[in-house]
Amino acid sequence: MDFYDFSARNMNGKEVKMEEYKGKVTLVVNTASKCGLTPQLEGLENLYKEYKDRGFEILGFPCNQFAHQDPGTNKEISQFCLLNYGVTFTMFEKIDVNGEGAHPLYKFLKEEAKGALGNAIKWNFTKFLIDREGKVIKRYAPVVTPDKIKEDIEKLL
Repeated sequence: MDFYDFSARNMNGKEVKMEEYKGKVTLVVNTASKCGLTPQLEGLENLYKEYKDRGFEILGFPCNQFAHQDPGTNKEISQFCLLNYGVTFTMFEKIDVNGEGAHPLYKFLKEEAKGALGNAIKWNFTKFLIDREGKVIKRYAPVVTPDKIKEDIEKLL
């Protein structure tokens, strides 16, 4: 199994195969609308705008597992991200990232790049950087801001 073997539903309910991102550098991040780290959405959008024409994608996965900081519907989350942060990168339907109900993509990502204290996602805005061949290169803690990832992205582009 690799990154390209998975799929997820986008905010419009369409099943998206990760193989659509073959040949692109991809950043996968679990997001939340009511978190102290939510302003990272602006930084993520800036990264996306800066690098999308060079083959870079960001995939956002809302999650309500951490202090219930994303309780809204998929439509509410999508509108919030667009209206407050101008998000144009692909957002997917809300998922679980931990536990038995964790999305298969996240089960894979956590196995490929374990965190400092094991493989569970610790909080919102954990990020995974994937190279053009679908290999998980690095996992970033929630407090690592998008601008701190630029150098790693540039190496892969």
